[in-house]
Amino acid sequence: MRIAIIDYGAGNIQSVKYALKRLGCKGILTSDKEVISGSDKVIFPGVGQASSAMKKLKSESLNVLIPNLKQPVLGICLGMQLMCDFSDEGNTECLKIFNSKVKKFDNSLKVPQIGWNTVFDLKTSLFDSISEKEYMYLVHSYFVPVSPETIATSKYGIDYSTAIKKNNFTGVQFHPEKSGGKGEIILKNFITNP
Repeated sequence: MRIAIIDYGAGNIQSVKYALKRLGCKGILTSDKEVISGSDKVIFPGVGQASSAMKKLKSESLNVLIPNLKQPVLGICLGMQLMCDFSDEGNTECLKIFNSKVKKFDNSLKVPQIGWNTVFDLKTSLFDSISEKEYMYLVHSYFVPVSPETIATSKYGIDYSTAIKKNNFTGVQFHPEKSGGKGEIILKNFITNP
């Protein structure tokens, strides 16, 4: 199986590669549009700032490619947020795959939210063998509100989407590659499920 990891200069890519390696898979780190399009699965990771990340995607024409991919795509953290319509972070027009606006947590909360938080209301095969209220690792100051596309929820002041799905696109706000054995199960589910 060919798994492309989209390389657009957003951090945390190496930990995704290592997590795949622990699962016996090799991720191809690439910004080559033909390689990405020809892969069986695509992982769209990211740590960083939305507007600068979108500029980088546009400079490589990846902003046109990603929404048109037909194979399963998993966005992680910033990758999930960039698949939404718009982000309040830098007033950024995003990829418009998900009909959601990324918002900043209320000023009364400590941001970024860093550490372990529970995920619940789990839907779809991405969460096979994962218990309700399992802990996952998160680092973020912005969130995607709960919507009909939400397939998992977390709470930080309010309930928010910790995973979303639409057609072949899935996004997770948490970092499966940093969430220990349970995070690896989620990556394995993404890789092995159609």
